[in-house]
Amino acid sequence: METGSPHAVENTGAEPAWTALPPGLLRMRRMLLVWWLGLLTLAAGLLPGLLAGPAWAALALLPLAAGAWGWVLIGRNWRSWRYAERADDLLISRGVLWREETVVPYGRMQLVEVTSGPVERRFGLASVQLHTAAAATDAAIPGLPPAEAERLRDRLSELGEARSAGL
Repeated sequence: METGSPHAVENTGAEPAWTALPPGLLRMRRMLLVWWLGLLTLAAGLLPGLLAGPAWAALALLPLAAGAWGWVLIGRNWRSWRYAERADDLLISRGVLWREETVVPYGRMQLVEVTSGPVERRFGLASVQLHTAAAATDAAIPGLPPAEAERLRDRLSELGEARSAGL
C-alpha cells in the first residue's frame, strides 16, 4: 500500500478515516425534489384552481411546505452517509434517526459493481454496489464521482481476491 496515497488506510485501532459523500448527490436529490414537487404543485393547485376558483389554488401551498421540509431532510440524510476503508473490511455508515453501520469484510465480497442510471449520469455520479454471500450484508455507496467509484471497485475487488484466497 502506498503511504503517500490520499486513500491509504492504516488500522491503528483508532477511529477510522471516514469519507463523506460528495455534494453532487445532494444537488441531484434536491433537484429531483424540486422537479417532482413542481409537478405536484401544478397538478394540485394550478390546474384545479383554474377550474374551481382561487380557494382551490391554496392547495398549492401544501407541496411547497413539503418541499421545504424535504429540502432539510435530504440534507440531513446526505450528511449521515460516509464510508471508511480499513485494513480488513469496509465500513458504511448512514441514517439520521436510526443509525446503521455495515461492516463488509473484504474476504466475503463476491461481486463489486459500479452502476449509474440516466439521472446519476446527468449529474456525473455513480454508485458502488457490494454483494456478499449473505444478502443481508450487501451494501451500496451512492453518489460517488465515476472515477472514485471505479477506484473503489478496483481496490475492493483486489482486496477481496487477496483475502478470499486464504479461505
